[in-house]
Amino acid sequence: MSDSRNQSRPVARHRGEPARRNKSRSTLRRAASNLGTGQRMAVVAGVVAVFLGAGAATQAAGQAINAQDMSRTSESRAADNSATPSAAATPSASASASPKPSAAPTPSQAPAPAPAAVAPQAAVAPQAAAPAAPAAPPAPAAPAAPVAVDDPSGAQAYAASILPSYGWGQGEMSALLTLWNKESDWRTTATNASSGAYGIGQSLPGEKMASEGADWQTNYQTQIRWGLNYIKERYGSPSAAWSFHLAHNWY
Repeated sequence: MSDSRNQSRPVARHRGEPARRNKSRSTLRRAASNLGTGQRMAVVAGVVAVFLGAGAATQAAGQAINAQDMSRTSESRAADNSATPSAAATPSASASASPKPSAAPTPSQAPAPAPAAVAPQAAVAPQAAAPAAPAAPPAPAAPAAPVAVDDPSGAQAYAASILPSYGWGQGEMSALLTLWNKESDWRTTATNASSGAYGIGQSLPGEKMASEGADWQTNYQTQIRWGLNYIKERYGSPSAAWSFHLAHNWY
């Protein structure tokens, strides 16, 4: 009930306003008919002034209300802007605060590395080719092991040829033949199984013949020279050496 009454009041007010205006107009007209021309003019001027003043006042009041509404609207917008930044400002702020890194270029888009600077090399004077080392001479073949030669005939012929160098005649050759036939049969490799005496003259030990030559084990000439020297120094001749051997069975 209260709502309907409240809504009917403004309507009644608006309906009464034209009646009041008409009544005031009729009153002004009656008063103007009773007045003179000059007075009418003054009244009209006053009425016009009143209406003009009322209109100006109403317009000024409306402008004031509009200005107040606009100021309130701007204040509310300013408060909203200060509380929550606009969408346009947010991306720029975020962009300035933390810039988003750009995507890393793919291998095909990555720029090619700059070629490394190569230091200029100092000019090197050409060197003469080193002479080739001479080929090493082939290693000499190892000498074959000496082979002892048992040649009684050759040994006897050699002994007969050198007897004069020892101051003996060919008569001493027969005593020498008999002596060394008994000892070794004129064999270069003859070895006494019991004593170890070696060679044509049966040197004991055999190494004594090394004084005449390193090939004393294989060369009958070396053995003969050593034997003749031994007989000359110890007995003086092959005949004296044979006589001692007959008495002692050795010489």
